[in-house]
Amino acid sequence: MLKIGITGGIGTGKTIVSRLFAVLGVPVYDADTRAKWVMHHNQALREELLKAFGPATFSDAGELDRAYLAGMVFNNPQRLELLNSLVHPHVGTDFDVWAASHANKPYVLKEAALLFESESWRQLDEVITVSSPLELRIKRLLKRDTHRTEADIKAIMDRQLSEEEKMKRAQHIIYNDDKQLIIPQVLALHEQFSKAGA
Repeated sequence: MLKIGITGGIGTGKTIVSRLFAVLGVPVYDADTRAKWVMHHNQALREELLKAFGPATFSDAGELDRAYLAGMVFNNPQRLELLNSLVHPHVGTDFDVWAASHANKPYVLKEAALLFESESWRQLDEVITVSSPLELRIKRLLKRDTHRTEADIKAIMDRQLSEEEKMKRAQHIIYNDDKQLIIPQVLALHEQFSKAGA
């Protein structure tokens, strides 16, 4: 079974591309969603988060206070690095367990915005980067995330690996530029991975 990563900067459309693979019956692991689940349910990680960020990290009811945690790490690179260094290894283990449960499939996908930054590409066989022009990404995000300004979006982009670097490191690129159709690109890769992982 192949383990394929899918990444791309904010607003490139990696979630749309992942959904197309899911429609084709490919199991998709959404690293961002699973990271939230792991932070809630993994006891060892909960203890690490409490030790690193204090008792306000979780409410009295035991719920993760995401707003508090975001406030702690936003604009603080050291704290953000600490948070990622605690969460990413647990998510990596969670992915391994999840992937093993789909061993009967030719391949699985792991969707993660920070695939290269978190070093989680190392547990994968190949990586797809979804690419989109900057102006188009900003336009999409302003429409989708109405609470964000263009400055907010650019600040997020500045914290992510550049588009050029992600494209350079990937084995495959899907262009989501409103010029090339994405479905044929997905179908071509699906056929390739299905044969290689069979």
